[in-house]
Amino acid sequence: MHDKTLTELKAGLQAKDFSARELTEHFLDRIQARDGELNSFITVTREQALAQADAADQAIAAGDHRLLTGLPIAHKDIFCTEGVRTSCGSRMLDNFVAPYTATVVENMAREGAIMLGKTNMDEFAMGSSNETSFYGPVRNPWDTERVPGGSSGGAAASLAARLTPAATGTDTGGSIRQPAALNGVTGLKPTYGRVSRWGMIAFASSLDQAGPLGLSAADCALMLQAMAGHDAKDSTCLNEPVDDYLGGLDQSLDDLRIGVPEEFFPDNLDGAIADNAREALRELEKQGAKLIKVSLPSIKLSVPAYYVIAPAEASSNLSRFDGVRFGYRCDDPKDLEDLYKRSRSEGFGAEVKRRILVGTYALSAGYYDAYYKRAQKVRRLIRDDFARAFKDVDVLIGPTSPETAFQLGAKADDPVNMYMADVFTIAVNLAGLPALSMPSGFIDGLPAGTQVIGNYFQEGRVLNVAHRYQLATDWHLRIPGAFQ
Repeated sequence: MHDKTLTELKAGLQAKDFSARELTEHFLDRIQARDGELNSFITVTREQALAQADAADQAIAAGDHRLLTGLPIAHKDIFCTEGVRTSCGSRMLDNFVAPYTATVVENMAREGAIMLGKTNMDEFAMGSSNETSFYGPVRNPWDTERVPGGSSGGAAASLAARLTPAATGTDTGGSIRQPAALNGVTGLKPTYGRVSRWGMIAFASSLDQAGPLGLSAADCALMLQAMAGHDAKDSTCLNEPVDDYLGGLDQSLDDLRIGVPEEFFPDNLDGAIADNAREALRELEKQGAKLIKVSLPSIKLSVPAYYVIAPAEASSNLSRFDGVRFGYRCDDPKDLEDLYKRSRSEGFGAEVKRRILVGTYALSAGYYDAYYKRAQKVRRLIRDDFARAFKDVDVLIGPTSPETAFQLGAKADDPVNMYMADVFTIAVNLAGLPALSMPSGFIDGLPAGTQVIGNYFQEGRVLNVAHRYQLATDWHLRIPGAFQ
């Protein structure tokens, strides 16, 4: 059963080829048998999952087929889940059991989804390799000596290894799309505000966005249909109607205008990565799309702008973790100042502390205008570049990542080099646009991904482009040899 996509499993449940309990047990058994090689899960909720599966079987017997009835999925351990630990990959929240459930999890449960467990991640979603987790690094199933990308590396790795048929993730600067590319799966970052952030532990509030990871664009469309929608509890969640993402998948690509940004193919880009993306463009061109060269001149400033804005927001958001109300607390503090200092220095990992320090500096008196305010002005320039491009094209396409999965530890001592792993994804978050990474081939045995970027609330068009590409290719169906 693990070789089937989420949409195929949905059809199998409706045809009663297998029960929800059989399906859930199958994936739980795979997690138990194989996740020791990957470390992709932090928590497995076996008893809860089986109880949900039994309820799903009763619903199916009664003819109650909702969008996700009986389908097992995994949630990134950044989404609060009532009664289940929500750690955010950090020692700071190792003992935190949320008293409420995130809207994303709630929406999917309402549609009948079964939660297998919570996936590993970079601590507080800060990282591009899933090596900063308090619970140890996640390994890439295509080569377990390599990283799966981050911060949603546990979600992507478990999906690629077929330990789960689908997963949720979050994307602040590429944290769904980059690991999707490095693991050979499909991942979608929706328009900012399309999916509620309520109950999703904040990293950078103006950039964070929840989204789905699946084997195919159709799987992501199915999940987004359940996830999306207005939530009054989240003031940044937009009250816009939810499109029929599933119904628009088969739309023809005739006369589709694809923008090819020259900045996504710089002279120093690995030739194999560039060729891989161009081959995907040729396939879409064969299906009737038109390729148009465009320019996004401000995109070269996206990495420096992001690494001022995101740490500044993280500095503010993570100030709540003070050892007083919840989370990690140091032993035997001498006084309140000692409590604050030691709880935070012991509870946070090196990368999180680095970003808090950078963000606090950027927001400090005398530096706010020089750094944070200027970065926000650059952000507007990047947004304006995209707005101009979308006057002439329907989508933009280029590589998702400048490289395939790199060796574990290869960039551990070079944070700036690590930050460049998101060079093609960060601008999308700064502008708040939707974007998807789809598997588009292999380079030296490792997956590569191509990114499709859409205009605001054009998730349906982005999913349609990826779906039509996947009808003509089978890269998204390849399974790592060791996990077949």
